[in-house]
Amino acid sequence: MKLLFADDERSLQELMSIELPRLGHEVCVCPDGATAIAALEKQTFDALIVDLDMPKFNGIQVIAKAKELSPDIEAVVLTGKSSLETAVSALRHGAFDYLTKPCKLVELKALLLRISDKRELTKQVRALSRRLESVEGTGDLIGQSARMEQVKTLIRKIAPTDSTVLVLGETGTGKELIARALHKQSLRADKPFVAINCGGLPESLIESELFGHRKGAFTGADDHRQGLFEVADGGTLFLDEIGELPKAMQAKLLRVLESGEIRKVGDNHSFTVDVRVVCATHRDLEKMVADGDFREDLMFRINTFEIRLPPLRERLDDIPELAKFLLRRNKPQYRSTDELFTPDALDALMRHPWSGNVRELANVIEHAAILCDEGPITPAHLPAKFALPSTLRGPHFKVGAVQTLRDMETAAIYQALERHKGNKPKAADELGISLKTLYNKLAAEQERAESS
Repeated sequence: MKLLFADDERSLQELMSIELPRLGHEVCVCPDGATAIAALEKQTFDALIVDLDMPKFNGIQVIAKAKELSPDIEAVVLTGKSSLETAVSALRHGAFDYLTKPCKLVELKALLLRISDKRELTKQVRALSRRLESVEGTGDLIGQSARMEQVKTLIRKIAPTDSTVLVLGETGTGKELIARALHKQSLRADKPFVAINCGGLPESLIESELFGHRKGAFTGADDHRQGLFEVADGGTLFLDEIGELPKAMQAKLLRVLESGEIRKVGDNHSFTVDVRVVCATHRDLEKMVADGDFREDLMFRINTFEIRLPPLRERLDDIPELAKFLLRRNKPQYRSTDELFTPDALDALMRHPWSGNVRELANVIEHAAILCDEGPITPAHLPAKFALPSTLRGPHFKVGAVQTLRDMETAAIYQALERHKGNKPKAADELGISLKTLYNKLAAEQERAESS
C-alpha cells in the first residue's frame, strides 16, 4: 500500500522509513501534522499512520483532512497515552484502529494486513455491485409509451410509502425491475433490496429461507441462519411468483405482514422486523382464490396497490429504445451517437409477436451482439425466425387480382408503405390507424404467407 507516516519523533521517522518498505509498502514520512496535510493535498494514499500529539495539527485533525480529501483512506493512530478515552476519541473521528507507543513492528504489520484485506474486500464488493447492476439494471425503467408512462407515474406516487404492492404481468415483462424501481425511489433506497422466487425453492425450505432457523432445528441445520426478512430489515423484500407459495406458508406470511414479527424455525421467541414487501405474479390470483388455491385475506393484504405491467406487444413503441439499451449493456463501447441498428433490423424487431416479452428481447439482442463484430445490427445478425418471407418484401398485390376485403386492405397497406419508402409511422398516419395496428396487420399477413 501507499502509506503516509506522521510523527514528530526523529527516531520513529527513521525507523518507519526503513521498516515499512521492508514490509512491502511505499511510505511518505512527515515530521508534523502540517507537512502531513500538505502531502495529503498533493498525493493519494491508501492509509496513514499518525501520532496523536503533534505540533500545529494533531493526529485527529490530520485524519479529518485525510477523510475529507479521500473518504476511503484508513487511519491508524499512535499514542503514548494508553487510555480508553484516547482510543475511543480516535475511533470516533474515523480511525481504523490505534496502537500505543512503543508499538511492536509485528503488531503494526498485522494491523496493516487487516487494512489491506479490508480494502481488497471493498474493491471486490464494488466490482460485484457493478456487475450486478449491468446484469439486473439500475432500476431505471426504459420506455416512453403511454402504458409505461402510466406505470412510472404510479411508481412515483407509491414508492415513498410503506404500502405493500402487487405487480402483475406476464412472464418476462420485467416485474422485478418494477420492484427495484419502487425500492430505488423509496425512503429505504440506502437499505437492502432482497429478492426471492417463491416457486424456485422446495416447499420444505421456504420457511427457513424466509424466516431463518436455529441450529439443530431440523436435519442439516448445522448453524444458525438469518431469513430473508431479517436480511431485508429496513429495506425491501421482493416476493416473486407469490402465487406459487404453498397454502401453509401463505398463512405464516399473512401473520408476518400483519404483525411484523418473525419467528425462526426451531425458536420459541419472536422478533420484529421493518420490511416493505413487494409481491409479483403472472397468475390470476382472483381465480386462484375462487379455486381455493390462494388465501383471500392474503390477496387483500398484499394488494394495497396494484401495478399491471403491459406485455411488450402492447408497447411496441418502446422496442427501439429497449433494444438500444440492451445492446449497449452487451457492448458498453458503443457511444450514444453510434448507429446501433439498421432500419430493417428495427422493423424486424417491431414485427415480432414477443411472446417472451422483454426477456426474449434481451436474449435476441445478446444473440445479435455476439454475431456483430462492429457497426450496426442488421437482420442478418438476428435469429433465423426474424427472416422476412420473400412474399412480404414488397407490394405484391395487383388491383386486378384483388378478391377479398383482406387482400384489398393488405394492398392498401403495402401501397402506403411504398409511397412513404417504408416509413411505417407515416404510412400508419395516412391509413388512419395506429402504429401498433399496422404492425399487427403486417405480422398477421406474414403468418398467412408462411402458412400458404
